[in-house]
Amino acid sequence: MRGHDDENGPVIETTTVADLDVGEPTHIDIVTRTIEVLGRPAEVFGLVQQGSGAHGLVVDPGEMIDVVLHNHTGEVTQVHWHGQEPPGPLDGNPYYSALAPDSVSRWRYAPRTGTHWMHSHSGLQEQRLLAAPLIVRTADEVAEDRQEVVVMLHDFSFTPPEEILARLQETEEMPEAGGHGGGHDLNDVEYDAFLANEHTLDDPEVVRVEKSGRVRLRLINAATATNFLIDLGELSAWLVATDGNACVPVRVSRFPMAIAQRADLLINLPAGAGAWPILARREGGTERTGVILATGDGTVGKISSDGGEAVGPLGDDPFELGLKSAIPWSERPADRRVVLNLTGEMAGYIWGVEEANGGTGPIKLNQGERIEIEIRNQTGMAHPMHFHGHHFQELAINGRSFLGPTRDCVMVPASGSALIRCDCENPGLWPLHCHILYHAGAGMSIGFEY
Repeated sequence: MRGHDDENGPVIETTTVADLDVGEPTHIDIVTRTIEVLGRPAEVFGLVQQGSGAHGLVVDPGEMIDVVLHNHTGEVTQVHWHGQEPPGPLDGNPYYSALAPDSVSRWRYAPRTGTHWMHSHSGLQEQRLLAAPLIVRTADEVAEDRQEVVVMLHDFSFTPPEEILARLQETEEMPEAGGHGGGHDLNDVEYDAFLANEHTLDDPEVVRVEKSGRVRLRLINAATATNFLIDLGELSAWLVATDGNACVPVRVSRFPMAIAQRADLLINLPAGAGAWPILARREGGTERTGVILATGDGTVGKISSDGGEAVGPLGDDPFELGLKSAIPWSERPADRRVVLNLTGEMAGYIWGVEEANGGTGPIKLNQGERIEIEIRNQTGMAHPMHFHGHHFQELAINGRSFLGPTRDCVMVPASGSALIRCDCENPGLWPLHCHILYHAGAGMSIGFEY
């Protein structure tokens, strides 16, 4: 595997499969493709398996993640394995090698089970749907009598993402559009559509289920700048995992889902024929998307993409305080606390992360230590903060202490705070960044290194 440096850092240049000890990996093409959105053609990216044409990857018990990526986009790209904990050079983050156009590269490591996803970490490609599910199943999940349904949510614009960011950077004050709550900005971008498995509600995906069927619903919020309220309508479910990590089961019918977060739901369907929408309602707006679960003889009626009633702010929803990790963390004390300030303003669209003492990182850690990270949000927007290569337990939201769920992405409320703890067991150089794509692109990221 050869490489060189460009303005985006080191670039992998392996160009033939013959260069690799291939064995039997899964080959995934990174491609440009055309889908239909609102009756119009839209050119997007994709991660498509050779042979099957499946989007993304499903890994069964005992298997490695073993993938050969073929970059056919004509652009430098990176693929981040979100929710996994590979060695640093395999993470697909900006501190490590990118994939040159026409390159072929192999990625092999032991997986972490759960509902995860893979997405570009290069420029603004994620906005153009360079993302796909990454599901690692447990033996119990394979054995259980449940139909698996994966739903990936996106926000979509016909406007090129580079133009969207340029317009945001020309902003002189808080935008009038986009939804507000308590004086806080909820949405930076006005999108053309919201997608569930690349469909709008004008032409939704209908998943056929059995009467009295048992379903494991794996939800992935792959939107670049949109938090959703998940609405199961007439159904209720047990929430059993957060960001791929088992949680103490909680009965839910509606709950918030931040950008980049995932949720596993167990649903037992009614005995009769029927159709049940699984909706994702946009924070700060009336728009919605979703899929329909329907029996073979169930009538699927028309559902509007406009829900009529706006969803309020979700950044400090008390729902999160009721969640708890199913696998207790040891109560060993933290070796130290790192305090971070989230900074930014709409004028000029300037966003950042810095240590409370003014440091801009990378922050030096020690292997084996336990750290607490206190994130203080000094801005008028909530920020979903993702830590690469690690999982953490939430300990407090806005000063309200709890022994919360295990996640890799925490929503830090507007003008609020979050406290998490993490064990440093995966050496490397790791970003902690806002998962609003345009905030990260404008600088809301800081590195940790050990």
